[in-house]
Amino acid sequence: MVTLVGILDLARFQFAMTTIFHFFFVPMSIGLGVVVSVMETLYVFKKDEIYKKMAQFWGKIFLLSFAVGVVTGLIQEFQFGMNWSEYSRYVGDIFGSLLAIEALVAFFAESTFIGLWSFTWDRFKPGVHVLFIWITTIGSALSSLWILAANSFMQNPIGYAIDNHMGRAELKSFSALLTNKQLWVEFPHVVVGTLVTAGFLVAGMSAFKLLKLKKGDSEILFFRKSINIALIVGLVGIAGALGTGDKHAFDLQSMQPMKYAAMEGVDKTITSSERKDKAQPWSLISVTNPDTHRVIARVEIPYVLSILGNHSLTGGNTVGTTELEKQFEKKYGKAHGDIKNYYVPENTLFYSFRVMAMGAGALLLLGIVALWMNRRKSQLILTQRWFLWIMGIATFAPFALNTAGWLVTELGRYPWVVYGLMPISDAVSPNVSAASLLISNIVYFLTFATLGGVMIWLARRALHAGPNVEETEHLSPSDPYSHLAKGGEA
Repeated sequence: MVTLVGILDLARFQFAMTTIFHFFFVPMSIGLGVVVSVMETLYVFKKDEIYKKMAQFWGKIFLLSFAVGVVTGLIQEFQFGMNWSEYSRYVGDIFGSLLAIEALVAFFAESTFIGLWSFTWDRFKPGVHVLFIWITTIGSALSSLWILAANSFMQNPIGYAIDNHMGRAELKSFSALLTNKQLWVEFPHVVVGTLVTAGFLVAGMSAFKLLKLKKGDSEILFFRKSINIALIVGLVGIAGALGTGDKHAFDLQSMQPMKYAAMEGVDKTITSSERKDKAQPWSLISVTNPDTHRVIARVEIPYVLSILGNHSLTGGNTVGTTELEKQFEKKYGKAHGDIKNYYVPENTLFYSFRVMAMGAGALLLLGIVALWMNRRKSQLILTQRWFLWIMGIATFAPFALNTAGWLVTELGRYPWVVYGLMPISDAVSPNVSAASLLISNIVYFLTFATLGGVMIWLARRALHAGPNVEETEHLSPSDPYSHLAKGGEA
């Protein structure tokens, strides 16, 4: 039992580490694809070379994030066979079709058109060339659709039947996977989150660059325009995230009530009709004892949970984790393999949810102020260096928000790997050893640290060089062999 727990913890840590690192780059690459597509579209319509230069410059960062995302995604998929073979056997009939479509359709479309976009700037008309980056971006979003369809099955199993003889789930309705209620709250929320990530990444990197530029530098206009375009994309993303996040949280009350109760710090059932104010209070701060699963300290704001969970000033009920534990024990059994109880990590979900939601609100305020300070006839964005520093630091905020959101999504499913069907402890590979997991954890950590370090170094180097670096070189970036056409020597 001790060995099993050790193996399970190491396997979970490895998958969490890989997923979190991979998810740094997925929203980044999809969102940057949108930002770059918008910039090149502006070039097509306005015929202003600065927008072409912007698309080429930020396209370098996009290509870097795309490459690292592909590598980490492959490592993540390898783990299904390495550490989670029982899980792969159990849901392979369902996951196989989704992952195959993602690889054969969406990923190949991305790879093909990203190559065309990168190397054919002077070979196609602008109106044709811009289609390549839009197809790449749409392909990236479709890749996430199939992956999230698989994840949504884990959150809300649908369209399957259990083969008791083989001991696994079999796909009965592919269309049910694509109409899963969970998918159509999760997928839009992730997509708009990519806009937030890329928008504030580009704006933050531009702010760092403006801190280095001197008054009158020719690159100032370039980075000020980059900030405006990026922040508009980012603010659209935040508006979408608030709407889709509200819908997601609302649906959790019926789909995964234990997750919802933990997110809101509700241990004892709140029945609004029994309260004097006829409303549900919302916990700004809540501390739950992990042993007793009871809230031992909280700071509440009246009415807010009714507004969020019931869309009304009054009314609504939230079943507490204590009552839900009794319901789950009755439904699934008091003892289910290695499951001791059905509580989720309450404190982690509570504060992760608030980091995500309140962080989005802070970025919304920052983006609005930044656009006002960076308006055409104002120089505030250049004179208020303290604000540029805040924008630069905010570059990293979306990554923290994305990680917090993913923790809520995945830890809120505990103790199931497939909600209500398969416990996490039953999913781990039976022959994997603690030693092999420990070694692979160390190797993966060092690999990710190296990839992340190289990514940051290359992005910083590109930013330092600036958008005019090609003008100081003799070779054209679109055709490295152009000198041969002019009679130059090889």
